Amino acid sequence: MSDRAVRAVQRWYPQIYFACHTRHQRAASSETGLSAHDSAILAHLDEERPITASALARHLGIGAPTLSATLTRLAALGYISRTPRAGDRRVAELRLTKTGSRAMASSSVLEAARVARVLRELTADEQRLALEGLELLARASREVTRRQMRA
Repeated sequence: MSDRAVRAVQRWYPQIYFACHTRHQRAASSETGLSAHDSAILAHLDEERPITASALARHLGIGAPTLSATLTRLAALGYISRTPRAGDRRVAELRLTKTGSRAMASSSVLEAARVARVLRELTADEQRLALEGLELLARASREVTRRQMRA
């Protein structure tokens, strides 16, 4: 890996973000009842791979009590599920629900219509390559985060 590769990501990611970023909404004015902060929390969850509240709090750099109230509200809205961990029922595994996935997408900092316009600029093959590249970066990012949480 080179400094050139690092600079490329630093240069290109903000361009994508700027083109697709939406205006921030307050939770009370959004149809999903989600703030940008809530949506960002949901974006860290997955429908398949669970994460614990303590691991999520560490990753987000916030205290578990602060996160707990938000998680309780998101669970009450049906956006996340809390399942006791097999072998240790004191630990809850958090997953994004299908409803939560739709709510997160509709309140994402990346506006769906803007993302669609950007993607329409690419051929089908270019879209596939771009999405594969983003998936690879996301996978590597999750791995780095997982390692940091264990350290």
